[in-house]
Amino acid sequence: MIIGYARVSTTDQNLDLQLDALQKEGCEGVYSEKMSGRNLDRPELTQCLKALRKGDTLIVWRLDRLGRSIHDLINTIQMLGERGVNFKSITEAIDTNTITGKLMFHIIASLAEFERSLIRERVNAGLAAARARGRVGGRKRKMSKSDTKKAVAMLTDPTITKVEVAAHFGVSRPTLDSALNKLGDMGDLCRPGSSGEPAPK
Repeated sequence: MIIGYARVSTTDQNLDLQLDALQKEGCEGVYSEKMSGRNLDRPELTQCLKALRKGDTLIVWRLDRLGRSIHDLINTIQMLGERGVNFKSITEAIDTNTITGKLMFHIIASLAEFERSLIRERVNAGLAAARARGRVGGRKRKMSKSDTKKAVAMLTDPTITKVEVAAHFGVSRPTLDSALNKLGDMGDLCRPGSSGEPAPK
């Protein structure tokens, strides 16, 4: 059985071009929807994939009608292949039921894997360079333990507020509060009444 899938991104766009092309390909059934390809919830596509059986062929007008990204597209086509379902894209002339079509798909998949490898290499190289300069991965702490102790000492002055202390260290008031709480008992020194701190501003 030949099944077609058509999609446009907005309700203002027209499906006629895709539907006509799919009809010419002999589709016995067509699932269509007006929805962004970035949307994870595409109910018509979900129903379409469920309806496909071994020996069936799924046809789309263009590759980007099926996948949200090249990786999503490849995963979908590979899943179909594992189920014994053929795939055909009209515009790109890819047909996994032919030797040439299978070759084209494998080339696309290889290029996508090559791209992922390059990204991984760039990330690893960046991390290695950062480590060589004495920096480590992960999020940098906004306030060190030493800075927090200094903040506690500053807050023993009743004329200094937490807002001023936070500004001194270049952090937000919530960040300062969090650092003081993590410091434990020393943070008690910062409570109004123990340090004479004015009411929070």
